[in-house]
Amino acid sequence: MASGPLTGVRIVEFQGIGPGPFCGMLLSDLGADVVRIDRAGKGGRAATPANVESRGRRSIALDLKNPDDVETALKLIEKADGLIEGFRPGVMERLGLGPDVVLARNPKLAYGRMTGWGQFGPLAQAAGHDLNYIALTGALGAMGRKDERPYPPLNLIGDYGGGALYLAFGLLAAILNARGGGEGQVIDVAMTDGAASLSSMFFGMRAMGVWNDERENNLLDGGAHFYDTYETKDGGYVAIGSIEPQFYALLLEKAGLTDPDFQHQMDRSKWPELKAKIIDVFKTKTRDEWCEIMEGTDVCFAPVLSMAEAPEHPHNKERQTFVNYEGVTQPAPAPRFSRTPGKIQRPPASPGAHTDEVLKDWDIG
Repeated sequence: MASGPLTGVRIVEFQGIGPGPFCGMLLSDLGADVVRIDRAGKGGRAATPANVESRGRRSIALDLKNPDDVETALKLIEKADGLIEGFRPGVMERLGLGPDVVLARNPKLAYGRMTGWGQFGPLAQAAGHDLNYIALTGALGAMGRKDERPYPPLNLIGDYGGGALYLAFGLLAAILNARGGGEGQVIDVAMTDGAASLSSMFFGMRAMGVWNDERENNLLDGGAHFYDTYETKDGGYVAIGSIEPQFYALLLEKAGLTDPDFQHQMDRSKWPELKAKIIDVFKTKTRDEWCEIMEGTDVCFAPVLSMAEAPEHPHNKERQTFVNYEGVTQPAPAPRFSRTPGKIQRPPASPGAHTDEVLKDWDIG
């Protein structure tokens, strides 16, 4: 039985990788009935519980080069509220499933298109990955240590933050608009657009003259001695974010930082010298010892945990931030709702596992 605020919402997801499946997972976790169209006859691998991004959906296998199967896809889409596709521009049109055809069959549909570069522009047809998209927006160039190469920040900013989350947001906005009397429409989600949007505050700070393009020279990029990670005596790391004056004062107290120069918190000329001093201080105790001193206080402190450690932290355990589902430890559905909580609806589906079931449930002959 579905559970969540999106119960009753139907989404058709075309098979893809990375951010497309992640968007489908998010919507499914919140109760939407997400049906994934997999490619028939392509030797798709059987799903395992470890395919976390594929959780919660049913799969129907279709050969989209077969006119009959294209018609089946169109019949599914006719009964859907939203559609997810992540092909290069023009692919859906060549399959006979482009927006003009689809919106003529379902005028209320939220047609979600997600690519790295967007549906138009000089790079629209070029291949790319998260790292390329965030490089083009200035986000990657702002991250990393001074005089070192920018480092890949996993694929959280382009694929998932700038892509999947903006697609989910756009789909739900379009669905609300259609249910309120509006018409269906195309949502063009470019990961470059999303990554740029995520950087809004930093572009604003740059315009105000309080952010510059030199890495490790700004408030939030590791330039400040009170906002960075530090190695501990045992080779672990802790994260400090003592920005506000009262939190900074507590940091000085808890760390025993009595040097008068530390009183000049916002004097950027002193940051490198103070960084060197605080590096030495954090190496005097183990990570656990610093946790005993600072964790749970207003220092704005946290240990830097591995993915193996994170699910075992008391805070994450009490909130059940991670769950064990089908033997696999994975993040729980988020965010949380007081009246209509989301849940993992089902384990990952192998391609075509629910073809007959979906066609029956959606009343498609």
